[in-house]
Amino acid sequence: MVEALDQVNEANKTDVIIIGAGPVGLFAVFELGLLGLNAHVIDILDRPGGQCAELYPEKPILDIPSRLKVSGQELTEQLMEQIQPFDPVFHFNQMAESVERLDNGHFLLRTDEGKVFEAPVICIAAGGGSFVPKKPKLEGIDDFENSTLFYAVRKMDLFRDKNVLVAGGGDSALDWVIALNPIVKSMCIVHRRPDFRAMQDSVEKMRELESDGKLDVHIAQILKFNGSDGQVASVTMKNSDRGEYDVECDTVLAFYGLTMKLGPIANWGINLEHNRIPVDTEKFETSEPGIFCIGDMCYYPGKLKLILSGFHESALMSHGAFHYARPDQKLKFQHTTSSSALQEKVGGS
Repeated sequence: MVEALDQVNEANKTDVIIIGAGPVGLFAVFELGLLGLNAHVIDILDRPGGQCAELYPEKPILDIPSRLKVSGQELTEQLMEQIQPFDPVFHFNQMAESVERLDNGHFLLRTDEGKVFEAPVICIAAGGGSFVPKKPKLEGIDDFENSTLFYAVRKMDLFRDKNVLVAGGGDSALDWVIALNPIVKSMCIVHRRPDFRAMQDSVEKMRELESDGKLDVHIAQILKFNGSDGQVASVTMKNSDRGEYDVECDTVLAFYGLTMKLGPIANWGINLEHNRIPVDTEKFETSEPGIFCIGDMCYYPGKLKLILSGFHESALMSHGAFHYARPDQKLKFQHTTSSSALQEKVGGS
């Protein structure tokens, strides 16, 4: 009991703990801030942006209202700028591990890094959960990871003038073949089957690059990576026509998909349905009072896994959260276009 009391006394206290720093979690900070609620944000990644930052920081997103197109990185940066007036506190490189309810009705949340938080509201905005790339089951590949073997493109310029081998046959693989081809020194793609699992337009563009001599296509299976000190020199592959053979390269991009893991949230006593969290569509509250869920991880009839849907969910969640965080206050709904108080909060005029 003494230890528990010490943890409560040392906890980071806030109005709302947001789990997930993707676009939906970031916009939730803004909506909560408009209502005078502060937030601490926890994310397993080392920076904000979630899947936008991890998977497609430079790819265009085309369905954000009023934006003809915006990259994942641009969207993240602008959301961070938008929420700056509300002074959110971020805790990166850690996972929300356990939750318990205190006698005062608040939640005590611990991370795997030993940080402790207390708040009347938890908002889960963790996308599909913690996501990790599917890695090829090849001996010794750990030696090359993050030096010459990558599972995502964060900065295109890192691949300029490189001899790049792309592994995979889905949308991500072909998207980056097309996007990086103009800046690399040489490029090839390897896929186990002649049929690619990507948009037909992308397949046609890939074939154009092949016919123009700008891309070598290998229908083969990768057997091993060759090199030393983190530097790949070649990849050994095999197919029925050539048997085993080596392809020289100095950089490898592997796109075998992602594995989504719900993680410790699955043990929090919240109702789950097919590894997603059912919510009501009034407040986006889960089966546990005071715990809300927005974004890709939540489920309700008609749910669309879109960023713009998550923005809508953030607004309604914030109004539901207010009644837990400020039980003695009446919520006054205001429009940012007409409220001078809100305009002052966000620095508008």
